[in-house]
Amino acid sequence: QVQVTESGGGLVQPGGSLRLSCAASGSRFSIDVMGWYRQAPGKERELVATITSGGITNYANSMKGRFTISRDNAKNTVYLQMNSLKPEDTAVYYCKAVRLTIPVGVYWGQGTPVTVSS
Repeated sequence: QVQVTESGGGLVQPGGSLRLSCAASGSRFSIDVMGWYRQAPGKERELVATITSGGITNYANSMKGRFTISRDNAKNTVYLQMNSLKPEDTAVYYCKAVRLTIPVGVYWGQGTPVTVSS
């Protein structure tokens, strides 16, 4: 069973930066796609960014230019560098790991909270 563990959340002032990390462990199989999603209070979970094992990235429009996703395939780890943070970025950030080939699977972490406030 794959375990997905996020870290790096916390409180940051507007305009500040945070770097989130997420590791997928417990499987000898590689992860095809890893990504970050977020859910603000009272809102639905939304896409932040995804990255394939080949390095192809996809960002939500509102995050382009401020957030950067990267990964270490050898460690099945994904990172999210968040710059120029705004109060509206406040949310719980969730990591998702996906295997598209057998054994297929979709795995979520428990989330790490990010609060942007002065």
